[in-house]
Amino acid sequence: GSYSWLLCKTGTLSSCVEAIFDGAKDRKRKFTETVELQVGLKNYDPQKDKRFAGQVKLNHVARPTMRICVLGDAYHCERAEQEGVDFKTADGLKAFNKNKKLIKKFAKQYHAFLASESMIKQIPRLLGPGLNKAGKFPTLITQAEPLSGKMDELKSTVKFQLKKVLCMCVAVGHVNMEHGECVDNLKLAINFLVSLLKKNWQNVKSLHIKTTMGKPQRIY
Repeated sequence: GSYSWLLCKTGTLSSCVEAIFDGAKDRKRKFTETVELQVGLKNYDPQKDKRFAGQVKLNHVARPTMRICVLGDAYHCERAEQEGVDFKTADGLKAFNKNKKLIKKFAKQYHAFLASESMIKQIPRLLGPGLNKAGKFPTLITQAEPLSGKMDELKSTVKFQLKKVLCMCVAVGHVNMEHGECVDNLKLAINFLVSLLKKNWQNVKSLHIKTTMGKPQRIY
């Protein structure tokens, strides 16, 4: 049922994406506007029902301007420096001296973190629970994969997490991407979200898409 909804609604998705892209063209911003998917749920009780969480990698980079910091061993810090990516060594983390305020501020500066294996094990000891509390525990990076590829993966990943309220908002693209790529990302994100829900489409109250500064368009 649900998948056929998306197949027959591709026209709707497509025209809504076109509308929000056109709206963004009319207001030239100094930054690249993000395309957001806003989800309203129903027949869910966040107090009683199991709170779901899941993440999915989209086919195209959704957040090109995402700020990422590498917590690296010597190899990854060198790689990061070559590619112009922010990084911190173990000594850099030690310098926070477990100061909660400083760690919180550090976590706020970035959308996400990557960490070498040797560093991931040290993070609880060096930083305490600060990154975890901010929902930004680092993603593991190995020497086998290029740093740029791992960063693109993060920039293409969306997380759906039910908290205390029945609405969610995730970034699925940006206004400088190809129209078709945005539709593609949207379909994938919506299908994945629906698969996480207890009663699938019966739990979806509404779906809207909008750009950062634009008006929402209802797609479901």
